[in-house]
Amino acid sequence: MSPHQQRIEQIQEALRESGRLDGWLFYDFRVSDPLAYRILKLDAGKHVTRRWYYWVPATGTPVKLSHRIEPHQLEELPGETRLYLGWQEQRSLLAEMLCGARRVAMQYSPLNAVPYISRVDAGTIELIRGLGTEVVTSADLVQRFEAVWDDRQLASHREAVDGLRQIVTETFGHVAACIRAGTALCEFDVQQFILSRMKARSLMTSSAPIAAVNAHSADPHYMPGAQASWPVREGDLLLIDLWAKRSEPGSVYGDITWTGYVGQSVPDRHRRIFELVRDAREAAFSFARDRVTRGEFPCGWEVDDVCRAVIRGAGYGDQFLHRTGHSIGEEVHGNGANIDNLETQDTRRLTPRTCFSIEPGVYLAGDFGIRSELDAFVTEDDVLVFGQPLQTELIAILSI
Repeated sequence: MSPHQQRIEQIQEALRESGRLDGWLFYDFRVSDPLAYRILKLDAGKHVTRRWYYWVPATGTPVKLSHRIEPHQLEELPGETRLYLGWQEQRSLLAEMLCGARRVAMQYSPLNAVPYISRVDAGTIELIRGLGTEVVTSADLVQRFEAVWDDRQLASHREAVDGLRQIVTETFGHVAACIRAGTALCEFDVQQFILSRMKARSLMTSSAPIAAVNAHSADPHYMPGAQASWPVREGDLLLIDLWAKRSEPGSVYGDITWTGYVGQSVPDRHRRIFELVRDAREAAFSFARDRVTRGEFPCGWEVDDVCRAVIRGAGYGDQFLHRTGHSIGEEVHGNGANIDNLETQDTRRLTPRTCFSIEPGVYLAGDFGIRSELDAFVTEDDVLVFGQPLQTELIAILSI
Protein backbone atom coordinates (compact mmCIF):
# COMPACT_ATOMS: atom_id res chain seq x y z
CA MET A 1 0.00 0.00 0.00
CA SER A 2 1.36 3.43 -0.96
CA PRO A 3 1.81 6.16 1.69
CA HIS A 4 -0.95 8.15 -0.02
CA GLN A 5 -3.40 5.25 0.02
CA GLN A 6 -2.57 4.60 3.66
CA ARG A 7 -3.15 8.25 4.54
CA ILE A 8 -6.57 8.30 2.81
CA GLU A 9 -7.63 5.19 4.70
CA GLN A 10 -6.58 6.90 7.93
CA ILE A 11 -8.60 9.99 7.01
CA GLN A 12 -11.68 7.93 6.21
CA GLU A 13 -11.36 6.09 9.50
CA ALA A 14 -11.21 9.43 11.34
CA LEU A 15 -14.26 10.69 9.45
CA ARG A 16 -16.25 7.60 10.37
CA GLU A 17 -15.18 7.86 13.99
CA SER A 18 -16.49 11.42 14.12
CA GLY A 19 -19.96 10.10 13.39
CA ARG A 20 -21.10 13.44 12.04
CA LEU A 21 -19.16 14.14 8.85
CA ASP A 22 -19.87 12.97 5.33
CA GLY A 23 -16.36 13.79 4.22
CA TRP A 24 -13.41 16.17 4.08
CA LEU A 25 -13.06 18.54 1.15
CA PHE A 26 -9.56 19.80 0.41
CA TYR A 27 -9.17 22.89 -1.76
CA ASP A 28 -6.14 24.82 -2.92
CA PHE A 29 -5.15 27.67 -5.20
CA ARG A 30 -1.44 28.36 -5.66
CA VAL A 31 -0.53 26.64 -2.38
CA SER A 32 -2.98 28.76 -0.40
CA ASP A 33 -3.47 25.80 1.95
CA PRO A 34 -0.12 24.32 3.06
CA LEU A 35 -2.01 22.11 5.52
CA ALA A 36 -3.62 20.26 2.60
CA TYR A 37 -0.21 19.47 1.12
CA ARG A 38 1.19 18.17 4.38
CA ILE A 39 -1.86 16.14 5.36
CA LEU A 40 -2.21 14.59 1.91
CA LYS A 41 1.57 14.12 1.59
CA LEU A 42 1.77 16.24 -1.57
CA ASP A 43 4.75 18.19 -2.86
CA ALA A 44 4.09 21.88 -2.12
CA GLY A 45 6.94 22.80 -4.47
CA LYS A 46 4.98 21.85 -7.57
CA HIS A 47 4.03 24.50 -10.12
CA VAL A 48 0.36 25.08 -9.19
CA THR A 49 -1.55 27.77 -11.09
CA ARG A 50 -5.17 26.56 -11.05
CA ARG A 51 -7.69 25.56 -8.40
CA TRP A 52 -7.98 21.93 -7.38
CA TYR A 53 -10.33 20.04 -5.08
CA TYR A 54 -9.96 16.64 -3.45
CA TRP A 55 -13.02 15.03 -1.91
CA VAL A 56 -12.49 12.29 0.68
CA PRO A 57 -15.85 10.78 1.64
CA ALA A 58 -16.24 8.92 4.92
CA THR A 59 -16.93 5.81 2.84
CA GLY A 60 -16.39 5.20 -0.83
CA THR A 61 -13.98 6.39 -3.48
CA PRO A 62 -12.27 9.80 -3.27
CA VAL A 63 -12.63 12.21 -6.20
CA LYS A 64 -10.04 14.57 -7.68
CA LEU A 65 -11.11 17.72 -9.52
CA SER A 66 -8.37 19.58 -11.42
CA HIS A 67 -8.07 21.94 -14.37
CA ARG A 68 -7.44 20.41 -17.78
CA ILE A 69 -4.08 22.14 -18.20
CA GLU A 70 -2.91 20.63 -14.90
CA PRO A 71 -4.43 17.12 -15.08
CA HIS A 72 -1.58 15.50 -13.16
CA GLN A 73 -1.70 17.81 -10.16
CA LEU A 74 -3.14 15.13 -7.84
CA GLU A 75 -2.03 12.02 -9.71
CA GLU A 76 -0.37 10.38 -6.68
CA LEU A 77 -3.63 10.43 -4.72
CA PRO A 78 -6.11 7.56 -5.02
CA GLY A 79 -9.56 8.14 -6.49
CA GLU A 80 -11.45 9.11 -9.60
CA THR A 81 -10.16 12.02 -11.70
CA ARG A 82 -12.44 14.70 -13.12
CA LEU A 83 -11.24 17.66 -15.15
CA TYR A 84 -12.81 21.06 -15.72
CA LEU A 85 -12.13 23.85 -18.19
CA GLY A 86 -14.43 26.79 -17.53
CA TRP A 87 -15.83 28.04 -14.25
CA GLN A 88 -19.30 26.78 -15.11
CA GLU A 89 -17.97 23.26 -15.60
CA GLN A 90 -15.95 23.52 -12.40
CA ARG A 91 -19.08 24.33 -10.40
CA SER A 92 -21.13 21.66 -12.14
CA LEU A 93 -18.55 18.96 -11.43
CA LEU A 94 -18.13 20.18 -7.86
CA ALA A 95 -21.89 19.90 -7.29
CA GLU A 96 -21.87 16.41 -8.77
CA MET A 97 -18.90 15.42 -6.62
CA LEU A 98 -20.61 16.57 -3.40
CA CYS A 99 -24.08 15.30 -4.27
CA GLY A 100 -25.65 13.82 -1.15
CA ALA A 101 -23.03 15.24 1.23
CA ARG A 102 -24.75 17.22 4.00
CA ARG A 103 -21.81 18.12 6.29
CA VAL A 104 -18.24 18.45 5.05
CA ALA A 105 -15.08 19.51 6.84
CA MET A 106 -12.83 22.17 5.31
CA GLN A 107 -9.88 24.26 6.50
CA TYR A 108 -12.28 26.84 7.92
CA SER A 109 -12.67 28.33 11.40
CA PRO A 110 -15.92 30.06 12.38
CA LEU A 111 -15.26 33.76 12.99
CA ASN A 112 -11.58 32.99 12.21
CA ALA A 113 -11.29 31.87 15.85
CA VAL A 114 -8.31 29.64 15.06
CA PRO A 115 -6.39 31.40 12.26
CA TYR A 116 -4.01 28.45 11.88
CA ILE A 117 -6.96 26.55 10.39
CA SER A 118 -8.54 29.36 8.30
CA ARG A 119 -6.99 28.56 4.94
CA VAL A 120 -10.03 28.45 2.65
CA ASP A 121 -11.22 31.84 1.42
CA ALA A 122 -14.72 33.13 2.19
CA GLY A 123 -15.78 32.97 -1.45
CA THR A 124 -15.04 29.25 -1.70
CA ILE A 125 -16.96 28.63 1.53
CA GLU A 126 -19.88 30.53 -0.02
CA LEU A 127 -19.60 28.39 -3.14
CA ILE A 128 -19.80 25.12 -1.19
CA ARG A 129 -22.66 26.35 0.97
CA GLY A 130 -24.45 27.45 -2.20
CA LEU A 131 -24.51 23.79 -3.26
CA GLY A 132 -26.62 23.03 -0.18
CA THR A 133 -23.75 21.58 1.84
CA GLU A 134 -22.93 22.62 5.41
CA VAL A 135 -19.26 23.47 5.95
CA VAL A 136 -17.77 22.74 9.38
CA THR A 137 -14.27 23.26 10.69
CA SER A 138 -11.62 20.62 10.12
CA ALA A 139 -9.72 21.78 13.23
CA ASP A 140 -9.94 18.47 15.09
CA LEU A 141 -9.04 16.50 11.99
CA VAL A 142 -6.09 18.78 11.28
CA GLN A 143 -4.86 18.29 14.84
CA ARG A 144 -5.07 14.51 14.43
CA PHE A 145 -2.97 14.52 11.25
CA GLU A 146 -0.73 17.54 11.85
CA ALA A 147 -0.04 17.64 15.59
CA VAL A 148 0.18 13.99 16.65
CA TRP A 149 3.79 12.80 16.95
CA ASP A 150 5.25 9.40 16.22
CA ASP A 151 8.05 7.91 18.33
CA ARG A 152 10.76 9.33 16.09
CA GLN A 153 9.35 12.84 16.43
CA LEU A 154 9.11 12.52 20.19
CA ALA A 155 12.76 11.44 20.28
CA SER A 156 13.71 14.46 18.15
CA HIS A 157 11.84 16.76 20.55
CA ARG A 158 13.61 15.32 23.56
CA GLU A 159 16.96 15.79 21.88
CA ALA A 160 16.10 19.36 20.91
CA VAL A 161 14.78 20.47 24.27
CA ASP A 162 17.62 18.77 26.16
CA GLY A 163 20.08 20.61 23.92
CA LEU A 164 18.30 23.93 24.49
CA ARG A 165 18.36 23.37 28.24
CA GLN A 166 22.15 22.88 28.11
CA ILE A 167 22.47 26.01 25.96
CA VAL A 168 20.68 28.02 28.67
CA THR A 169 23.33 26.97 31.20
CA GLU A 170 26.13 27.72 28.74
CA THR A 171 24.64 31.13 27.89
CA PHE A 172 24.30 32.28 31.48
CA GLY A 173 27.82 31.01 32.12
CA HIS A 174 29.09 32.95 29.11
CA VAL A 175 27.40 36.14 30.34
CA ALA A 176 28.93 35.68 33.80
CA ALA A 177 32.40 35.13 32.33
CA CYS A 178 32.17 38.24 30.15
CA ILE A 179 31.00 40.43 33.04
CA ARG A 180 33.79 39.18 35.32
CA ALA A 181 36.40 39.73 32.60
CA GLY A 182 35.11 43.22 31.79
CA THR A 183 34.35 42.14 28.20
CA ALA A 184 31.73 44.27 26.45
CA LEU A 185 28.55 42.32 25.81
CA CYS A 186 25.21 43.31 24.27
CA GLU A 187 21.88 41.58 23.61
CA PHE A 188 22.89 40.81 20.03
CA ASP A 189 26.10 39.16 21.26
CA VAL A 190 24.06 36.91 23.56
CA GLN A 191 21.75 36.02 20.70
CA GLN A 192 24.68 35.13 18.45
CA PHE A 193 26.27 33.03 21.19
CA ILE A 194 23.03 31.03 21.48
CA LEU A 195 22.96 30.52 17.70
CA SER A 196 26.54 29.28 17.76
CA ARG A 197 25.68 26.72 20.42
CA MET A 198 22.69 25.55 18.40
CA LYS A 199 24.90 25.07 15.37
CA ALA A 200 27.39 23.10 17.46
CA ARG A 201 24.55 20.70 18.36
CA SER A 202 23.27 20.44 14.78
CA LEU A 203 20.07 22.25 15.72
CA MET A 204 18.26 24.61 13.35
CA THR A 205 15.78 27.40 14.05
CA SER A 206 13.15 29.22 12.02
CA SER A 207 14.30 32.57 13.41
CA ALA A 208 16.90 33.91 15.78
CA PRO A 209 16.35 33.60 19.56
CA ILE A 210 15.33 36.44 21.84
CA ALA A 211 17.85 38.02 24.19
CA ALA A 212 16.41 41.01 26.04
CA VAL A 213 17.48 43.08 29.04
CA ASN A 214 15.46 45.30 31.36
CA ALA A 215 12.69 47.22 29.54
CA HIS A 216 13.29 45.20 26.37
CA SER A 217 12.29 42.06 28.29
CA ALA A 218 8.88 43.69 28.84
CA ASP A 219 8.33 43.45 25.05
CA PRO A 220 7.34 39.78 24.53
CA HIS A 221 8.59 39.63 20.93
CA TYR A 222 11.55 41.98 21.15
CA MET A 223 14.35 40.97 18.81
CA PRO A 224 17.86 42.46 19.17
CA GLY A 225 19.57 43.88 16.12
CA ALA A 226 23.26 44.17 15.39
CA GLN A 227 23.15 47.99 15.49
CA ALA A 228 20.64 48.88 18.18
CA SER A 229 20.81 46.28 20.93
CA TRP A 230 21.44 47.26 24.53
CA PRO A 231 24.53 46.37 26.55
CA VAL A 232 24.29 43.59 29.14
CA ARG A 233 25.70 44.80 32.44
CA GLU A 234 25.75 43.92 36.09
CA GLY A 235 22.38 44.78 37.62
CA ASP A 236 20.39 43.91 34.48
CA LEU A 237 17.49 41.49 34.11
CA LEU A 238 18.11 39.17 31.14
CA LEU A 239 15.44 37.10 29.35
CA ILE A 240 16.31 34.49 26.72
CA ASP A 241 13.77 32.63 24.59
CA LEU A 242 15.15 29.92 22.31
CA TRP A 243 13.57 27.37 19.98
CA ALA A 244 15.16 24.82 17.66
CA LYS A 245 14.88 21.35 16.14
CA ARG A 246 16.97 18.75 14.36
CA SER A 247 17.48 19.31 10.63
CA GLU A 248 16.16 15.88 9.59
CA PRO A 249 12.73 15.92 7.85
CA GLY A 250 9.87 15.38 10.28
CA SER A 251 11.78 16.65 13.31
CA VAL A 252 9.85 18.79 15.79
CA TYR A 253 10.76 21.80 17.91
CA GLY A 254 11.70 22.42 21.48
CA ASP A 255 10.90 25.90 22.82
CA ILE A 256 11.91 27.25 26.24
CA THR A 257 12.30 30.63 27.98
CA TRP A 258 14.50 31.40 30.99
CA THR A 259 15.32 34.59 32.89
CA GLY A 260 18.30 35.59 34.96
CA TYR A 261 19.55 38.57 36.94
CA VAL A 262 23.11 39.73 36.26
CA GLY A 263 24.21 39.89 39.87
CA GLN A 264 25.20 37.85 42.91
CA SER A 265 21.67 37.93 44.30
CA VAL A 266 18.20 38.72 42.94
CA PRO A 267 16.31 41.86 44.06
CA ASP A 268 12.96 41.21 45.74
CA ARG A 269 10.93 43.01 43.08
CA HIS A 270 12.29 40.74 40.34
CA ARG A 271 12.02 37.63 42.50
CA ARG A 272 8.35 38.28 43.37
CA ILE A 273 7.31 38.61 39.74
CA PHE A 274 9.25 35.50 38.77
CA GLU A 275 7.61 33.47 41.54
CA LEU A 276 4.18 34.64 40.40
CA VAL A 277 4.90 33.59 36.81
CA ARG A 278 6.34 30.26 37.97
CA ASP A 279 3.29 29.55 40.13
CA ALA A 280 0.97 30.31 37.22
CA ARG A 281 3.01 27.99 35.00
CA GLU A 282 2.84 25.21 37.55
CA ALA A 283 -0.90 25.70 38.13
CA ALA A 284 -1.56 25.29 34.40
CA PHE A 285 0.66 22.23 34.13
CA SER A 286 -0.80 20.59 37.22
CA PHE A 287 -4.34 21.20 35.98
CA ALA A 288 -3.60 19.65 32.60
CA ARG A 289 -1.77 16.70 34.12
CA ASP A 290 -4.47 16.02 36.72
CA ARG A 291 -7.19 16.03 34.09
CA VAL A 292 -5.29 13.77 31.70
CA THR A 293 -4.39 11.24 34.41
CA ARG A 294 -8.12 11.00 35.14
CA GLY A 295 -8.82 10.30 31.49
CA GLU A 296 -10.30 13.75 30.89
CA PHE A 297 -8.57 15.76 28.17
CA PRO A 298 -9.14 19.50 28.72
CA CYS A 299 -9.60 22.12 26.05
CA GLY A 300 -6.85 24.62 25.38
CA TRP A 301 -8.96 27.50 26.70
CA GLU A 302 -9.48 25.75 30.04
CA VAL A 303 -5.74 25.49 30.71
CA ASP A 304 -5.29 29.15 29.77
CA ASP A 305 -8.00 30.15 32.25
CA VAL A 306 -6.27 28.33 35.11
CA CYS A 307 -2.94 29.99 34.37
CA ARG A 308 -4.40 33.44 33.82
CA ALA A 309 -6.42 33.28 37.05
CA VAL A 310 -3.22 33.05 39.12
CA ILE A 311 -1.73 36.17 37.54
CA ARG A 312 -5.02 38.05 37.53
CA GLY A 313 -5.52 37.20 41.21
CA ALA A 314 -2.21 38.89 42.02
CA GLY A 315 -3.33 42.06 40.26
CA TYR A 316 -1.25 41.67 37.07
CA GLY A 317 -3.90 40.47 34.63
CA ASP A 318 -3.41 43.47 32.33
CA GLN A 319 0.32 42.76 32.20
CA PHE A 320 -0.15 39.20 30.88
CA LEU A 321 -0.19 40.15 27.20
CA HIS A 322 -0.53 36.86 25.32
CA ARG A 323 -2.03 33.39 25.40
CA THR A 324 -0.58 30.91 27.86
CA GLY A 325 0.87 28.64 25.19
CA HIS A 326 0.89 27.27 21.66
CA SER A 327 0.96 23.96 19.87
CA ILE A 328 4.44 22.68 18.97
CA GLY A 329 5.29 20.59 15.92
CA GLU A 330 7.44 20.72 12.81
CA GLU A 331 6.81 24.46 13.04
CA VAL A 332 7.55 26.06 16.39
CA HIS A 333 3.95 27.34 16.44
CA GLY A 334 2.15 24.19 15.39
CA ASN A 335 -1.37 23.42 14.22
CA GLY A 336 -2.75 21.60 17.25
CA ALA A 337 -4.64 23.03 20.21
CA ASN A 338 -3.25 26.26 21.63
CA ILE A 339 -3.48 27.13 25.32
CA ASP A 340 -5.61 30.16 24.65
CA ASN A 341 -8.72 31.89 25.91
CA LEU A 342 -7.38 35.41 25.29
CA GLU A 343 -6.46 35.91 21.65
CA THR A 344 -8.94 33.18 20.63
CA GLN A 345 -11.05 30.68 22.50
CA ASP A 346 -9.43 27.43 21.48
CA THR A 347 -12.09 24.79 22.05
CA ARG A 348 -9.95 21.93 20.74
CA ARG A 349 -9.07 19.31 23.30
CA LEU A 350 -5.52 18.34 24.13
CA THR A 351 -5.03 14.92 22.61
CA PRO A 352 -2.51 12.11 23.16
CA ARG A 353 0.88 12.43 21.48
CA THR A 354 0.62 16.19 20.99
CA CYS A 355 2.79 18.87 22.54
CA PHE A 356 2.20 22.45 23.65
CA SER A 357 4.03 25.20 25.51
CA ILE A 358 3.06 26.73 28.83
CA GLU A 359 4.65 30.17 28.98
CA PRO A 360 2.95 32.78 31.14
CA GLY A 361 4.54 36.20 31.46
CA VAL A 362 4.19 39.46 33.33
CA TYR A 363 5.45 42.52 31.45
CA LEU A 364 5.98 45.78 33.31
CA ALA A 365 6.31 48.35 30.54
CA GLY A 366 9.42 50.51 30.81
CA ASP A 367 10.86 48.32 33.58
CA PHE A 368 11.23 44.57 32.98
CA GLY A 369 9.34 41.42 32.02
CA ILE A 370 9.43 37.82 33.19
CA ARG A 371 8.35 34.79 31.14
CA SER A 372 8.89 31.14 32.02
CA GLU A 373 8.28 28.46 29.40
CA LEU A 374 8.16 24.68 29.36
CA ASP A 375 6.98 22.17 26.74
CA ALA A 376 4.30 19.64 27.76
CA PHE A 377 3.81 16.35 25.89
CA VAL A 378 0.48 14.58 26.31
CA THR A 379 0.39 10.78 26.52
CA GLU A 380 -2.65 8.53 26.85
CA ASP A 381 -2.60 8.94 30.64
CA ASP A 382 -0.07 11.62 31.62
CA VAL A 383 1.58 14.91 30.68
CA LEU A 384 5.39 14.90 30.50
CA VAL A 385 8.03 17.64 30.44
CA PHE A 386 11.55 17.14 29.14
CA GLY A 387 14.57 19.43 29.36
CA GLN A 388 15.01 19.08 33.10
CA PRO A 389 15.64 20.66 35.48
CA LEU A 390 12.97 23.32 34.99
CA GLN A 391 13.52 26.86 36.19
CA THR A 392 12.10 27.22 39.70
CA GLU A 393 13.85 30.45 40.77
CA LEU A 394 15.26 33.51 39.05
CA ILE A 395 18.91 32.79 38.30
CA ALA A 396 21.54 35.00 39.92
CA ILE A 397 23.90 34.85 36.95
CA LEU A 398 27.05 36.11 38.74
CA SER A 399 26.66 33.44 41.42
CA ILE A 400 27.04 30.65 38.84
